Amino acid sequence: MENCLFCKIIAGDIPSAKVYEDDDMLAFRDINPEAPCHVLVIPREHIGSMDEITAENSGIAAKIFAKIPEIARLGGCENGYRVISNCGADAGQTVFHLHFHILGGTKLPVTVLPKA
Repeated sequence: MENCLFCKIIAGDIPSAKVYEDDDMLAFRDINPEAPCHVLVIPREHIGSMDEITAENSGIAAKIFAKIPEIARLGGCENGYRVISNCGADAGQTVFHLHFHILGGTKLPVTVLPKA
């Protein structure tokens, strides 16, 4: 996708602080970290969000989840971490390329959503 920020990072058009990369994925530090360890993991293939995971492309999600523990350690997450994927504008997704936030490096607050 020519206007996708993460596709531009994958192509090397925009620099990133890489934590891990292979043929299927790229992990890099978030430019606006919300925790001492805040790493984004993205597939190299453009998938817009969790809603676009299909039987045909679900293998990349499985590979990412298998690699997350290693990426978390490489990123400096010790004593635990949280994995978040926002899906859609109402959930706070701002870059519409599937990505997973790994947050850690501190005791994270327990988030309780208000009752609707």
